Amino acid sequence: MSGPRLLLGFDYGTRQIGVAVGQAITGQARELCVLKAQNGVPDWNQIEKLIREWQPDAIIVGLPLNMDGTPSEMSARAERFARRLHGRFDLPVHTHDERLTTFEAKGHRLAQGQRDGYRQRPVDALAAALLLEGWLAKRPAG
Repeated sequence: MSGPRLLLGFDYGTRQIGVAVGQAITGQARELCVLKAQNGVPDWNQIEKLIREWQPDAIIVGLPLNMDGTPSEMSARAERFARRLHGRFDLPVHTHDERLTTFEAKGHRLAQGQRDGYRQRPVDALAAALLLEGWLAKRPAG
């Protein structure tokens, strides 16, 4: 089998990290959960539990670049998070430009009539699902 089949996507943030699961076969992803982070540091035990439960073939981490495509302080932190994921779990880790996913996720929530809904229901997991689908869409099937 060439390429990953099951993927976990992470929308990295300093206070929370959205997690989604995606299938390479369907090209679709769905929200899983939002993990709390302390100044960008996640609870690694929670991540380990997710990885044990889902046994992904690869991990995708969103890279929040500046709108002009240049790296930001957050994208540097997200890359460090990606390297730590790879180092801890020995899985292939890819980054994906996610400049508009949080914006798009808020748009999805507004379209569902949840005007203030993203305060109660954070968009981080939805953003993770969208970045995962974006990464899958850019890859040739198989």
